[in-house]
Amino acid sequence: MTDAVVDLNADLAEGFGRWTLTDDEALLAVVSSANIACGFHAGDPATIRRVCDRAAERGVAIGAHVSYRDLAGFGRRAMDVPADELADEITYQIGALEVFARAAGTKVAYVKPHGALYNRVVADKEQAVAVVAGIRRADPVLPVLCLPGSALLAEAEKTGLPGVAEAFVDRAYTAAGTLVPRGMPGAVITDPEQVAQRAVTLATQGRTTTPDGETVHVRARSLCLHGDTPGAVDLARTVLAALRGAGVGVEAFA
Repeated sequence: MTDAVVDLNADLAEGFGRWTLTDDEALLAVVSSANIACGFHAGDPATIRRVCDRAAERGVAIGAHVSYRDLAGFGRRAMDVPADELADEITYQIGALEVFARAAGTKVAYVKPHGALYNRVVADKEQAVAVVAGIRRADPVLPVLCLPGSALLAEAEKTGLPGVAEAFVDRAYTAAGTLVPRGMPGAVITDPEQVAQRAVTLATQGRTTTPDGETVHVRARSLCLHGDTPGAVDLARTVLAALRGAGVGVEAFA
């Protein structure tokens, strides 16, 4: 048994209009934190409001899942956005979500970049500085969820924002501790038992393995499961059961 405690987060509200992608209702019954799309890579006002309402009812922490302005590419295409413009867009997205969160009787508890922006701020200091500036304008003490060792984590902590390290249970890692690009074979892991075992190992031992079997050390307070991964609901339920079975507590970090 262990005294480890982790957060379990998932990306939600990633539909748009008549199109749905994530099973928000089912995932909200499992996760402790919800990364809610803010309209730039997915999400429309009705979807955002509905997911905020359900998250508040279930006591799930709400996070602003901010992105490059890229609905057509689901926020997963590389983009070059001027730093000042990016900072403004980050503030804008947080503000939009905050209104719906407050209407639901809660608040935006943290921020997490999505997709291409998330990967960009692992190493790009200029973009990381812009993201932090946008967050601080919305709330100077709002936690930011990001990859351990990233430029974003370093910049957040440098400026006084609480930086929260996360790990991915349904994504493969490189030996450098970054995510294997989605276009590569094996980048997304969908086998429930494999995902659950990775979650337990990350939570209790702070490590995972590359596709070649090399050990990667990843100390994280939060574990992420993508809402659009095939079978995401079953994966989430299996992960939660495995964590509890290993004596790992699951609760929101914010």
